[in-house]
Amino acid sequence: MSLHLAGAPQAGDDRPRSGPQRHVPFSEHLGLRLEHAEGGESLVSVVLRPELLNNHASGHGGLLMTLLDSAMAHAALSRVGYAREVVTVDMHIAFMRPAGGQLQAQGRATGGGRSVCFCEATVTDADGEVAARAMGTFRYRDIA
Repeated sequence: MSLHLAGAPQAGDDRPRSGPQRHVPFSEHLGLRLEHAEGGESLVSVVLRPELLNNHASGHGGLLMTLLDSAMAHAALSRVGYAREVVTVDMHIAFMRPAGGQLQAQGRATGGGRSVCFCEATVTDADGEVAARAMGTFRYRDIA
């Protein structure tokens, strides 16, 4: 008996599994869009839809965390020209205010070395106000 996970690679699925445009089913489901990633900096955006809101009608905290994580991961990956993969080791988040409309997360690699990368990211809302900030540690690993 074979188990099929929705979104898992299937025969004939030629979507990229690495690089800046790699297929990440969860990010795709949320509607995250990579706007820019180069030289240790990135910009990831999402347009809020009703199913991405919390009970206060603003962007759900889990969405903001994912947006921040994605921006930092792309910053870390762009620092090494997407020649490796990263996994999140640690992430610290501060929520500043409710977020609405189109959200943008700007990520930046701030340090590290061959095996880890330290990053930070900020989410701004449609009014340009800071909604959340994060710092994270990412471990590099070779592409399988």
